[in-house]
Amino acid sequence: MLDTMIDQHVRCLQNLKTIAPAIQAAGETMLACLLAGAKIMACGNGGSAGDAQHFAAEIVGRFERERRAYPAVALTTDTSILTAVGNDYGYREVFARQVEGLGRSGDVLIGISTSGHSDNVIRAVESARSMGIATIGLLGKDGGALKSRVDRAIVVSSDTTARIQEAHIFILHYWAWQIESGLPAGRGDSV
Repeated sequence: MLDTMIDQHVRCLQNLKTIAPAIQAAGETMLACLLAGAKIMACGNGGSAGDAQHFAAEIVGRFERERRAYPAVALTTDTSILTAVGNDYGYREVFARQVEGLGRSGDVLIGISTSGHSDNVIRAVESARSMGIATIGLLGKDGGALKSRVDRAIVVSSDTTARIQEAHIFILHYWAWQIESGLPAGRGDSV
């Protein structure tokens, strides 16, 4: 089974070459956002929540080189907000309420969903778009309902959730490299 999983993984990553221009353009959108003084927000459920947190850490901390911190927030981390909003408004609103409270025109929201059908991510995207916030969908399978709702859809064409998630983290690492490569190098540098 290990050989089979490795072969599937390699094929899935090789297929990313067919969507390379879309991946590159999404990274450029995020870089421009940060250089303009805005922020990146990210959300998703389960493993995609972990990916949102991982990506925010790469932007606020660093990916591979020393530089100043830039603003990125995973909307998946504040248990008080998640449980209060979930209790008072329903789980469908846990990310949309945060976008409404934290987001500003010029920001970017990344919605991560292996199915493309996560209702709370769809609501976050709807909220973001109504506020003039650029939206990027990091999706799987056929892109689902989110594909047509985001400004930029990055769809990993696979039916296996694990392979989609592996490709998603690869793309997030590529974006972290792409963004970091376009940012000023020193800790004290400002935009």
